[in-house]
Amino acid sequence: MEWFSSSAYWLGRLVFQRSLAAVYLVAFIAAARQFRALIGERGMLPVPDFVRRVPFRSAPSLFHLRYSDRLFAACAWAGALLAAAVVAGAADAVPLWAAMLFWAVLWVLYLSIVNVGQTWYGFGWESLLLETGFLAVFLGNDEVAPPVLLMWLLRWVLFRVEFGAGLIKMRGDACWRDLTCLYYHHETQPMPGPLSWFFHHLPKPVHRVEVAANHFVQLVVPIALFAPQPVAGAAAVLIICTQLWLVLSGNFAWLNWLTIVLAASAVDGPRFARAPSPAGSPLWYETVVALVAALVLVLSYRPARNLLSRRQLMNTAYEPFHVVNSYGAFGSISRIRHEVVIEGTADEVITPDTVWREYAFHGKPGEVRRLPRQFAPYHLRLDWMLWFLALSPSYGYSWFGGFVERLLAQDRDTLRLLRHNPFPEGPPAFIRARVWRYRFTTWQELRATGAWWHREAPREFLPPTTLR
Repeated sequence: MEWFSSSAYWLGRLVFQRSLAAVYLVAFIAAARQFRALIGERGMLPVPDFVRRVPFRSAPSLFHLRYSDRLFAACAWAGALLAAAVVAGAADAVPLWAAMLFWAVLWVLYLSIVNVGQTWYGFGWESLLLETGFLAVFLGNDEVAPPVLLMWLLRWVLFRVEFGAGLIKMRGDACWRDLTCLYYHHETQPMPGPLSWFFHHLPKPVHRVEVAANHFVQLVVPIALFAPQPVAGAAAVLIICTQLWLVLSGNFAWLNWLTIVLAASAVDGPRFARAPSPAGSPLWYETVVALVAALVLVLSYRPARNLLSRRQLMNTAYEPFHVVNSYGAFGSISRIRHEVVIEGTADEVITPDTVWREYAFHGKPGEVRRLPRQFAPYHLRLDWMLWFLALSPSYGYSWFGGFVERLLAQDRDTLRLLRHNPFPEGPPAFIRARVWRYRFTTWQELRATGAWWHREAPREFLPPTTLR
Protein backbone atom coordinates (compact mmCIF):
# COMPACT_ATOMS: atom_id res chain seq x y z
CA MET A 1 0.00 0.00 0.00
CA GLU A 2 1.43 3.37 -1.05
CA TRP A 3 0.27 5.07 2.16
CA PHE A 4 2.21 2.48 4.18
CA SER A 5 5.37 2.12 2.11
CA SER A 6 6.96 3.83 -0.83
CA SER A 7 9.97 3.01 -3.00
CA ALA A 8 10.60 6.79 -3.13
CA TYR A 9 12.44 6.37 0.17
CA TRP A 10 14.66 3.47 -0.84
CA LEU A 11 17.88 5.48 -1.16
CA GLY A 12 17.34 7.22 2.18
CA ARG A 13 16.81 3.85 3.86
CA LEU A 14 19.81 2.29 2.15
CA VAL A 15 22.22 5.07 3.16
CA PHE A 16 20.74 5.24 6.64
CA GLN A 17 20.98 1.52 7.35
CA ARG A 18 24.52 1.02 6.06
CA SER A 19 25.76 4.14 7.85
CA LEU A 20 24.01 3.25 11.10
CA ALA A 21 25.62 -0.17 10.99
CA ALA A 22 29.01 1.56 10.66
CA VAL A 23 28.27 3.59 13.80
CA TYR A 24 27.29 0.40 15.60
CA LEU A 25 30.60 -1.10 14.48
CA VAL A 26 32.58 1.73 16.05
CA ALA A 27 30.51 1.59 19.24
CA PHE A 28 31.02 -2.14 19.72
CA ILE A 29 34.75 -1.91 19.03
CA ALA A 30 35.08 0.90 21.59
CA ALA A 31 33.18 -1.19 24.12
CA ALA A 32 35.32 -4.28 23.49
CA ARG A 33 38.61 -2.40 23.80
CA GLN A 34 37.84 -0.40 26.95
CA PHE A 35 35.46 -2.37 29.16
CA ARG A 36 37.91 -4.39 31.28
CA ALA A 37 39.37 -1.37 33.06
CA LEU A 38 36.09 0.53 33.25
CA ILE A 39 33.35 -1.98 34.09
CA GLY A 40 35.01 -5.41 33.98
CA GLU A 41 35.21 -7.85 36.87
CA ARG A 42 38.24 -5.97 38.23
CA GLY A 43 37.28 -2.61 36.74
CA MET A 44 36.64 0.71 38.41
CA LEU A 45 32.85 0.17 38.37
CA PRO A 46 32.41 -3.61 38.05
CA VAL A 47 29.29 -4.89 36.32
CA PRO A 48 28.79 -7.73 38.88
CA ASP A 49 28.49 -5.15 41.68
CA PHE A 50 26.07 -3.08 39.63
CA VAL A 51 23.69 -5.91 38.72
CA ARG A 52 23.54 -6.96 42.38
CA ARG A 53 22.34 -3.45 43.30
CA VAL A 54 20.09 -2.62 40.35
CA PRO A 55 17.15 -4.86 39.32
CA PHE A 56 16.58 -6.01 35.76
CA ARG A 57 13.45 -3.91 35.37
CA SER A 58 15.47 -0.74 36.00
CA ALA A 59 18.33 -1.62 33.64
CA PRO A 60 17.39 -4.49 31.29
CA SER A 61 20.54 -6.31 30.20
CA LEU A 62 21.66 -9.78 29.21
CA PHE A 63 24.33 -9.41 31.88
CA HIS A 64 21.71 -9.69 34.62
CA LEU A 65 21.51 -13.36 33.68
CA ARG A 66 25.26 -13.92 33.85
CA TYR A 67 28.39 -11.81 33.67
CA SER A 68 32.02 -12.55 32.95
CA ASP A 69 34.65 -10.57 31.11
CA ARG A 70 34.79 -13.30 28.47
CA LEU A 71 31.05 -13.11 27.93
CA PHE A 72 31.13 -9.31 27.66
CA ALA A 73 33.99 -9.47 25.16
CA ALA A 74 32.13 -12.12 23.15
CA CYS A 75 28.99 -9.95 23.03
CA ALA A 76 30.91 -6.82 22.02
CA TRP A 77 32.94 -8.54 19.30
CA ALA A 78 29.87 -10.42 18.06
CA GLY A 79 28.09 -7.08 17.77
CA ALA A 80 31.04 -5.67 15.84
CA LEU A 81 31.09 -8.62 13.43
CA LEU A 82 27.34 -8.46 12.86
CA ALA A 83 27.51 -4.70 12.29
CA ALA A 84 30.31 -5.19 9.77
CA ALA A 85 28.20 -7.79 7.97
CA VAL A 86 25.26 -5.38 7.76
CA VAL A 87 27.56 -2.65 6.42
CA ALA A 88 28.55 -5.12 3.69
CA GLY A 89 24.88 -5.72 2.80
CA ALA A 90 24.09 -8.94 4.69
CA ALA A 91 20.69 -7.68 5.84
CA ASP A 92 19.58 -7.22 2.22
CA ALA A 93 20.68 -10.73 1.27
CA VAL A 94 18.39 -12.54 3.72
CA PRO A 95 14.61 -12.77 4.18
CA LEU A 96 12.79 -9.87 5.81
CA TRP A 97 12.40 -11.61 9.17
CA ALA A 98 16.12 -12.43 9.28
CA ALA A 99 17.08 -8.83 8.47
CA MET A 100 14.87 -7.64 11.31
CA LEU A 101 16.54 -10.21 13.56
CA PHE A 102 19.99 -8.85 12.62
CA TRP A 103 19.00 -5.34 13.67
CA ALA A 104 17.24 -6.61 16.81
CA VAL A 105 20.37 -8.47 17.93
CA LEU A 106 22.48 -5.34 17.44
CA TRP A 107 20.01 -3.32 19.51
CA VAL A 108 19.72 -5.88 22.32
CA LEU A 109 23.48 -6.32 22.58
CA TYR A 110 24.16 -2.60 22.74
CA LEU A 111 21.26 -1.97 25.14
CA SER A 112 22.75 -4.65 27.40
CA ILE A 113 26.09 -2.84 27.40
CA VAL A 114 24.69 0.66 27.94
CA ASN A 115 22.43 -0.41 30.79
CA VAL A 116 25.35 -1.77 32.83
CA GLY A 117 27.85 0.87 31.68
CA GLN A 118 27.01 3.29 34.51
CA THR A 119 28.98 6.57 34.46
CA TRP A 120 31.01 5.53 31.44
CA TYR A 121 27.89 5.19 29.29
CA GLY A 122 25.97 8.22 30.50
CA PHE A 123 26.40 10.21 27.28
CA GLY A 124 23.54 11.38 25.12
CA TRP A 125 24.82 9.66 22.00
CA GLU A 126 24.40 6.26 23.70
CA SER A 127 20.64 6.83 23.99
CA LEU A 128 20.57 8.31 20.49
CA LEU A 129 22.18 5.18 19.04
CA LEU A 130 19.69 2.97 20.89
CA GLU A 131 16.65 5.03 19.84
CA THR A 132 17.80 5.11 16.23
CA GLY A 133 18.74 1.43 16.33
CA PHE A 134 15.30 0.52 17.67
CA LEU A 135 13.60 2.12 14.68
CA ALA A 136 16.08 0.43 12.33
CA VAL A 137 14.80 -2.99 13.44
CA PHE A 138 11.50 -2.33 11.66
CA LEU A 139 12.67 -0.53 8.50
CA GLY A 140 12.81 -3.74 6.48
CA ASN A 141 15.21 -4.63 3.68
CA ASP A 142 15.20 -4.96 -0.11
CA GLU A 143 12.23 -7.34 0.04
CA VAL A 144 9.86 -4.50 0.96
CA ALA A 145 9.57 -0.81 0.20
CA PRO A 146 10.56 1.47 3.10
CA PRO A 147 7.69 2.05 5.57
CA VAL A 148 6.70 5.71 5.33
CA LEU A 149 5.70 5.95 8.98
CA LEU A 150 9.13 4.93 10.23
CA MET A 151 11.00 7.08 7.73
CA TRP A 152 9.10 10.06 9.14
CA LEU A 153 9.79 8.95 12.70
CA LEU A 154 13.50 9.16 11.87
CA ARG A 155 12.89 12.82 11.04
CA TRP A 156 11.16 13.17 14.40
CA VAL A 157 14.32 11.87 16.09
CA LEU A 158 16.47 14.30 14.10
CA PHE A 159 14.10 17.16 14.93
CA ARG A 160 14.43 16.50 18.67
CA VAL A 161 18.22 16.22 18.45
CA GLU A 162 18.60 19.55 16.67
CA PHE A 163 15.69 21.54 18.11
CA GLY A 164 16.45 20.32 21.63
CA ALA A 165 20.08 21.40 21.28
CA GLY A 166 19.01 24.79 19.98
CA LEU A 167 16.50 25.41 22.76
CA ILE A 168 18.89 24.39 25.54
CA LYS A 169 21.36 26.95 24.24
CA MET A 170 18.86 29.79 24.06
CA ARG A 171 17.57 28.95 27.55
CA GLY A 172 21.05 28.48 28.95
CA ASP A 173 24.25 30.47 28.80
CA ALA A 174 23.88 34.16 27.90
CA CYS A 175 26.81 33.88 25.48
CA TRP A 176 24.56 31.93 23.10
CA ARG A 177 22.15 34.85 23.01
CA ASP A 178 24.83 37.52 22.53
CA LEU A 179 26.62 35.30 19.96
CA THR A 180 29.95 35.12 21.85
CA CYS A 181 30.10 31.47 22.98
CA LEU A 182 32.55 30.48 20.26
CA TYR A 183 35.05 32.98 21.60
CA TYR A 184 35.71 30.21 24.14
CA HIS A 185 34.17 26.91 23.04
CA HIS A 186 36.78 25.70 20.56
CA GLU A 187 39.39 26.05 23.32
CA THR A 188 37.38 24.70 26.27
CA GLN A 189 35.41 21.89 24.59
CA PRO A 190 35.92 18.40 26.07
CA MET A 191 38.28 17.05 23.43
CA PRO A 192 39.73 19.48 20.86
CA GLY A 193 40.73 18.14 17.46
CA PRO A 194 43.68 18.95 15.20
CA LEU A 195 41.88 21.95 13.68
CA SER A 196 40.44 23.34 16.92
CA TRP A 197 43.40 25.67 17.47
CA PHE A 198 42.78 27.22 14.05
CA PHE A 199 39.01 27.46 14.62
CA HIS A 200 39.68 29.24 17.91
CA HIS A 201 41.79 31.86 16.17
CA LEU A 202 39.17 32.78 13.57
CA PRO A 203 38.16 36.47 13.80
CA LYS A 204 35.51 37.22 16.39
CA PRO A 205 32.98 38.40 13.76
CA VAL A 206 33.28 34.93 12.17
CA HIS A 207 32.60 33.32 15.54
CA ARG A 208 29.46 35.41 15.87
CA VAL A 209 28.33 34.31 12.41
CA GLU A 210 29.00 30.69 13.43
CA VAL A 211 26.72 31.04 16.45
CA ALA A 212 23.97 32.79 14.48
CA ALA A 213 24.14 30.10 11.79
CA ASN A 214 23.97 27.42 14.48
CA HIS A 215 20.79 28.97 15.90
CA PHE A 216 19.23 29.06 12.44
CA VAL A 217 20.10 25.44 11.68
CA GLN A 218 18.96 24.15 15.07
CA LEU A 219 15.84 26.25 15.64
CA VAL A 220 14.44 26.98 12.17
CA VAL A 221 15.74 24.36 9.76
CA PRO A 222 14.42 21.31 11.70
CA ILE A 223 10.85 22.50 11.16
CA ALA A 224 11.43 22.20 7.42
CA LEU A 225 12.19 18.48 7.80
CA PHE A 226 8.42 17.90 7.79
CA ALA A 227 7.84 19.90 4.60
CA PRO A 228 7.43 18.25 1.17
CA GLN A 229 10.48 17.54 -0.96
CA PRO A 230 12.74 19.12 -2.01
CA VAL A 231 12.42 21.41 1.04
CA ALA A 232 12.92 18.57 3.54
CA GLY A 233 15.97 17.35 1.64
CA ALA A 234 17.47 20.84 1.57
CA ALA A 235 16.94 21.13 5.34
CA ALA A 236 18.69 17.79 5.85
CA VAL A 237 21.64 18.92 3.70
CA LEU A 238 22.01 22.08 5.80
CA ILE A 239 22.08 19.94 8.95
CA ILE A 240 24.68 17.64 7.40
CA CYS A 241 26.90 20.60 6.50
CA THR A 242 26.66 21.96 10.05
CA GLN A 243 27.53 18.58 11.51
CA LEU A 244 30.55 18.24 9.23
CA TRP A 245 31.71 21.65 10.49
CA LEU A 246 31.48 20.27 14.02
CA VAL A 247 33.37 17.14 12.98
CA LEU A 248 36.22 19.33 11.76
CA SER A 249 36.28 21.50 14.87
CA GLY A 250 36.27 18.89 17.64
CA ASN A 251 35.81 15.30 18.85
CA PHE A 252 32.28 14.38 19.92
CA ALA A 253 32.41 10.60 19.55
CA TRP A 254 29.71 9.51 17.10
CA LEU A 255 27.18 12.24 17.98
CA ASN A 256 27.83 14.27 14.83
CA TRP A 257 28.11 11.22 12.60
CA LEU A 258 24.87 9.72 13.91
CA THR A 259 23.11 13.04 13.34
CA ILE A 260 24.43 12.99 9.77
CA VAL A 261 23.11 9.44 9.38
CA LEU A 262 19.66 10.56 10.52
CA ALA A 263 19.73 13.56 8.18
CA ALA A 264 20.74 11.34 5.26
CA SER A 265 17.46 9.43 5.64
CA ALA A 266 15.59 12.64 4.75
CA VAL A 267 17.58 13.40 1.59
CA ASP A 268 15.25 11.44 -0.60
CA GLY A 269 12.12 11.71 -2.68
CA PRO A 270 10.29 10.52 -5.79
CA ARG A 271 13.23 11.34 -8.09
CA PHE A 272 15.15 8.51 -6.45
CA ALA A 273 12.42 5.90 -6.86
CA ARG A 274 13.67 2.76 -8.52
CA ALA A 275 11.87 0.35 -10.81
CA PRO A 276 10.67 -2.23 -10.38
CA SER A 277 9.34 -1.54 -6.88
CA PRO A 278 9.80 -4.24 -4.23
CA ALA A 279 6.99 -6.66 -3.62
CA GLY A 280 4.13 -5.63 -1.35
CA SER A 281 4.67 -5.76 2.37
CA PRO A 282 3.29 -8.81 4.21
CA LEU A 283 0.39 -8.17 6.56
CA TRP A 284 2.32 -9.24 9.65
CA TYR A 285 5.05 -6.71 8.84
CA GLU A 286 2.59 -3.86 8.30
CA THR A 287 0.93 -4.72 11.62
CA VAL A 288 4.21 -4.71 13.50
CA VAL A 289 5.27 -1.39 11.96
CA ALA A 290 1.94 0.22 12.83
CA LEU A 291 2.21 -0.96 16.45
CA VAL A 292 5.78 0.30 16.73
CA ALA A 293 4.84 3.69 15.31
CA ALA A 294 1.98 3.96 17.80
CA LEU A 295 4.33 3.02 20.66
CA VAL A 296 6.86 5.67 19.63
CA LEU A 297 4.17 8.34 19.38
CA VAL A 298 2.87 7.49 22.86
CA LEU A 299 6.38 7.51 24.35
CA SER A 300 7.10 10.83 22.63
CA TYR A 301 4.78 12.71 24.97
CA ARG A 302 7.32 13.37 27.73
CA PRO A 303 10.23 14.27 25.40
CA ALA A 304 7.93 16.61 23.47
CA ARG A 305 6.72 18.22 26.69
CA ASN A 306 10.36 18.59 27.75
CA LEU A 307 11.04 20.69 24.65
CA LEU A 308 8.38 23.16 25.79
CA SER A 309 9.50 23.23 29.42
CA ARG A 310 11.45 26.12 30.90
CA ARG A 311 13.30 23.46 32.90
CA GLN A 312 14.33 21.55 29.81
CA LEU A 313 16.47 18.47 30.49
CA MET A 314 19.35 17.42 28.29
CA ASN A 315 20.18 13.83 27.33
CA THR A 316 17.46 12.13 29.36
CA ALA A 317 16.02 8.63 28.93
CA TYR A 318 12.47 8.27 30.22
CA GLU A 319 12.36 4.47 30.29
CA PRO A 320 15.07 1.80 30.51
CA PHE A 321 14.85 0.77 26.85
CA HIS A 322 15.86 4.24 25.55
CA VAL A 323 13.15 4.13 22.86
CA VAL A 324 12.35 7.89 22.89
CA ASN A 325 14.69 10.33 24.65
CA SER A 326 15.55 14.00 25.13
CA TYR A 327 18.73 15.48 23.72
CA GLY A 328 20.81 18.64 23.92
CA ALA A 329 24.37 19.79 24.48
CA PHE A 330 26.38 22.71 25.85
CA GLY A 331 23.65 24.65 27.56
CA SER A 332 26.54 26.38 29.31
CA ILE A 333 30.06 27.10 28.07
CA SER A 334 33.28 27.13 30.08
CA ARG A 335 35.32 30.30 29.67
CA ILE A 336 38.51 28.79 31.11
CA ARG A 337 39.97 25.36 30.44
CA HIS A 338 41.17 23.36 33.41
CA GLU A 339 42.83 19.97 33.09
CA VAL A 340 43.53 17.35 35.75
CA VAL A 341 47.14 16.29 35.21
CA ILE A 342 48.12 13.01 36.87
CA GLU A 343 51.73 12.38 37.84
CA GLY A 344 53.70 9.67 39.59
CA THR A 345 57.08 9.23 41.20
CA ALA A 346 59.26 6.25 42.01
CA ASP A 347 60.70 7.99 45.07
CA GLU A 348 59.84 6.23 48.31
CA VAL A 349 60.03 9.50 50.24
CA ILE A 350 58.51 12.78 49.01
CA THR A 351 60.94 15.72 49.17
CA PRO A 352 61.17 19.09 47.42
CA ASP A 353 63.56 17.41 44.96
CA THR A 354 61.17 14.61 44.04
CA VAL A 355 60.86 14.12 40.27
CA TRP A 356 57.29 13.69 39.08
CA ARG A 357 56.51 12.05 35.74
CA GLU A 358 53.29 12.78 33.89
CA TYR A 359 50.83 10.23 32.52
CA ALA A 360 49.74 10.95 28.94
CA PHE A 361 46.27 10.42 27.52
CA HIS A 362 45.14 10.04 23.94
CA GLY A 363 42.59 12.84 23.72
CA LYS A 364 43.39 15.15 26.63
CA PRO A 365 45.73 18.12 26.39
CA GLY A 366 48.93 17.25 28.21
CA GLU A 367 52.24 17.91 26.52
CA VAL A 368 51.92 21.49 25.29
CA ARG A 369 53.74 20.84 21.99
CA ARG A 370 51.46 17.98 21.01
CA LEU A 371 48.80 18.93 18.46
CA PRO A 372 45.39 17.48 19.46
CA ARG A 373 44.42 14.42 17.48
CA GLN A 374 41.24 13.33 15.73
CA PHE A 375 39.53 10.35 17.39
CA ALA A 376 35.82 10.74 16.68
CA PRO A 377 33.73 8.77 15.96
CA TYR A 378 35.73 6.55 18.36
CA HIS A 379 34.81 7.31 21.97
CA LEU A 380 37.61 7.73 24.54
CA ARG A 381 35.49 7.34 27.67
CA LEU A 382 38.19 7.87 30.30
CA ASP A 383 39.47 11.02 28.59
CA TRP A 384 35.96 12.47 28.45
CA MET A 385 35.32 11.79 32.12
CA LEU A 386 38.62 13.43 33.07
CA TRP A 387 37.37 16.59 31.34
CA PHE A 388 34.24 16.49 33.51
CA LEU A 389 36.43 15.83 36.57
CA ALA A 390 38.23 19.14 35.99
CA LEU A 391 34.85 20.90 36.11
CA SER A 392 33.94 19.37 39.47
CA PRO A 393 35.38 16.61 41.68
CA SER A 394 31.83 15.28 42.07
CA TYR A 395 32.10 13.74 38.60
CA GLY A 396 34.82 11.42 39.88
CA TYR A 397 33.40 10.26 43.22
CA SER A 398 32.47 6.84 41.89
CA TRP A 399 35.60 6.00 39.91
CA PHE A 400 38.59 8.31 40.37
CA GLY A 401 39.88 6.62 43.52
CA GLY A 402 39.76 3.26 41.78
CA PHE A 403 41.59 4.72 38.81
CA VAL A 404 44.44 5.99 41.01
CA GLU A 405 44.67 2.62 42.76
CA ARG A 406 45.03 0.87 39.43
CA LEU A 407 47.79 3.24 38.32
CA LEU A 408 49.65 2.53 41.55
CA ALA A 409 49.24 -1.19 40.93
CA GLN A 410 50.29 -0.91 37.26
CA ASP A 411 47.04 -2.54 36.19
CA ARG A 412 47.58 -3.67 32.62
CA ASP A 413 44.02 -3.03 31.41
CA THR A 414 44.00 0.49 32.84
CA LEU A 415 47.36 1.35 31.31
CA ARG A 416 46.01 0.31 27.91
CA LEU A 417 43.63 3.27 28.07
CA LEU A 418 46.59 5.66 28.27
CA ARG A 419 48.82 6.97 25.51
CA HIS A 420 51.99 6.73 27.60
CA ASN A 421 52.96 5.04 30.86
CA PRO A 422 55.93 6.93 32.37
CA PHE A 423 56.83 3.94 34.57
CA PRO A 424 57.64 1.04 32.26
CA GLU A 425 60.16 -0.33 34.75
CA GLY A 426 57.63 -0.87 37.57
CA PRO A 427 54.78 0.73 39.51
CA PRO A 428 55.21 4.23 40.97
CA ALA A 429 55.47 4.71 44.72
CA PHE A 430 53.15 7.73 44.76
CA ILE A 431 50.50 9.29 42.51
CA ARG A 432 49.33 12.88 42.68
CA ALA A 433 47.00 15.04 40.60
CA ARG A 434 47.07 18.75 39.94
CA VAL A 435 44.71 21.03 38.06
CA TRP A 436 46.34 23.28 35.47
CA ARG A 437 44.83 26.16 33.57
CA TYR A 438 45.28 25.57 29.82
CA ARG A 439 44.78 27.92 26.90
CA PHE A 440 45.65 27.83 23.23
CA THR A 441 48.80 29.73 22.37
CA THR A 442 48.73 32.72 20.08
CA TRP A 443 50.20 32.73 16.58
CA GLN A 444 53.28 34.50 17.96
CA GLU A 445 53.73 31.96 20.78
CA LEU A 446 53.33 29.07 18.37
CA ARG A 447 56.03 30.42 16.06
CA ALA A 448 58.37 31.14 18.96
CA THR A 449 57.93 27.96 20.99
CA GLY A 450 56.25 25.37 18.77
CA ALA A 451 53.65 24.90 21.54
CA TRP A 452 49.94 24.61 20.80
CA TRP A 453 49.03 25.03 24.45
CA HIS A 454 50.16 27.23 27.31
CA ARG A 455 49.52 26.05 30.86
CA GLU A 456 49.94 27.76 34.21
CA ALA A 457 48.76 28.15 37.81
CA PRO A 458 48.70 24.53 38.99
CA ARG A 459 46.76 23.74 42.15
CA GLU A 460 46.49 20.51 44.09
CA PHE A 461 43.68 18.15 43.21
CA LEU A 462 44.90 14.95 44.86
CA PRO A 463 47.83 14.99 47.31
CA PRO A 464 50.58 12.37 46.92
CA THR A 465 48.87 9.02 47.46
CA THR A 466 50.31 5.55 47.87
CA LEU A 467 48.85 2.05 48.19
CA ARG A 468 50.57 1.78 51.52
